[in-house]
Amino acid sequence: MVIPTLNEAQNIPWVLRRMPLYVDEVVIVDGRSTDNTVGVAQALRKDIVVVNEPRKGKGVALRSGFAAATGDIIVMLDADGSMDPREIGWFISPLQHDYDFVKGSRYVTGGGSEDLTWLRRTGNRALTGLANAVLHSNYSDLCYGYIAFRRECLEVLQLESDGFEIETELIVRAAKAGLRIAEVPSLELNRISGASNLQTFRDGWRVLGTMAHECLLWEAPTAGARPEALRRVKYAYANVSFPRTPTDPMSVLPAISVA
Repeated sequence: MVIPTLNEAQNIPWVLRRMPLYVDEVVIVDGRSTDNTVGVAQALRKDIVVVNEPRKGKGVALRSGFAAATGDIIVMLDADGSMDPREIGWFISPLQHDYDFVKGSRYVTGGGSEDLTWLRRTGNRALTGLANAVLHSNYSDLCYGYIAFRRECLEVLQLESDGFEIETELIVRAAKAGLRIAEVPSLELNRISGASNLQTFRDGWRVLGTMAHECLLWEAPTAGARPEALRRVKYAYANVSFPRTPTDPMSVLPAISVA
């Protein structure tokens, strides 16, 4: 499990407390947080692996986390509470049955979003359609970064992106490399607290530029083997509500004595 963080002290408790017990390694990559995100995470999970990353960018953070992770399966997850760790089992299951790369989709039966605006939804559909036309693929949701893959895929994917566009790089390269890909439903939740770093137009153009570059210029080391037809797994999640409120970091951190 790799989680990039930047000032998520109020949100990371919910994420870590929702983590299934079978997740045996959690790596957080902290990008210069000033709210003691790392201390809160360590207080909640003693075995957490912390990577301090001074460089900016989600792509930089994820690549650092992938390098630090030791498990055979890597799952990437946001720290803001928008992705439910309890869904991890649906991502891991196809990887245990001959698939290499699994991505979440808000449009597969059982998925959805509390956060998509009309503008983001329209942009995502346009970019997804364009990617499918160019790659001859069948993705239903390009711009969603809940992804899991086998560790050995890193050698094939040769990731380079520094920013949000790393999600597009992953998805395009997985298709071009001929990986066996599955989509599973995921419910995107509203961010628990704080402002998102995502900027619709700026990051949309970066996704478009990355997609053009990857489709035209990147040569897969697997000689462009065609993947099997993308598999869509349709799950119906139980309609169970659960509290999602910001956590006061001081309620998690151990008491600090003052001499």
